[in-house]
Amino acid sequence: MSEIVNISFDKTFENCKLPINQLLTTEQQAIIMDNINIVSYNRKDIIVKQFSASSHIYYIIKGILKVSSEQRKGKNLVVKIDTTGSFVGLISLLGGDSYNFTVTAVENCTLAQIPIATLKSVMLQNSRFALEISQLTCRHGLFLVNRLAGLLYKQLPGRVADLILYFADDIFCNNEFEFPANRTELAELCGTTKESLIRTLSEFNHDRIIELQRNRIRIISYDILKTLSRFG
Repeated sequence: MSEIVNISFDKTFENCKLPINQLLTTEQQAIIMDNINIVSYNRKDIIVKQFSASSHIYYIIKGILKVSSEQRKGKNLVVKIDTTGSFVGLISLLGGDSYNFTVTAVENCTLAQIPIATLKSVMLQNSRFALEISQLTCRHGLFLVNRLAGLLYKQLPGRVADLILYFADDIFCNNEFEFPANRTELAELCGTTKESLIRTLSEFNHDRIIELQRNRIRIISYDILKTLSRFG
C-alpha cells in the first residue's frame, strides 16, 4: 500500500458512476479533496477487514475489488465485485459503526478513502447529492437481496449463468471478457465448490452456450443463459 498525493478532484472522479462533478459545488469538492487519501493497493491486499471499525467510504479510481463475508471454518462468500467508478462501503454510511464485510483487491488498484464524517457533512449541505447517494445505497441493497435469493433458491446452472451475466452485463458490458478472479473466488461468488464450478463451466462450453479458453469467455447463446438464470 502506498499513498498518492497531488491529484485533482476532476481526475479522481472522472470515471465516477454518479455525476458527482455536476452535483457538488466547487466548495464542496474542495471539502472532499482536503480530507481524502488517495492510496494504491496491490493484488490480494486486504483493504477492509470484517468487523473492523467503519471510518471511511472507498471510491475506486482504478481497479477491481471483491466484497466478501467471512464465515465459520474459513469459508468465504463473495457477495459483490466492484470496479472503477464505484463506491464501496456505502451501507456503512448509516448502517452501524463496523464493517460487515471484507474488501480485497482483485488486481492492483487505486482508491480514494473518504471519511464517513466528511461525506455526511457534504450530504447535509447538498440535498441532491444526498438523494443520489441514498438511491445508490438502495440499489446496492436490492442487488444483495437478489443475490441472496439466487444463492438460496437456484440450482448450480442458474447460479453459474448469473455469474457469467453479472460479469458480461454489470462489470464489463461486453459478451466477451476475461474473468478477473481465480476459480476459487468465482466459486465463492456462486456459493459452490471450485470443482463444481469448473464442471458446470465445462458443460456450458461443451453445449456451446459459451466458449471458454482458460480465463477468457465468450457468450455464444445469451438467450440460454438468461433462461437458465430466470428458471434456475
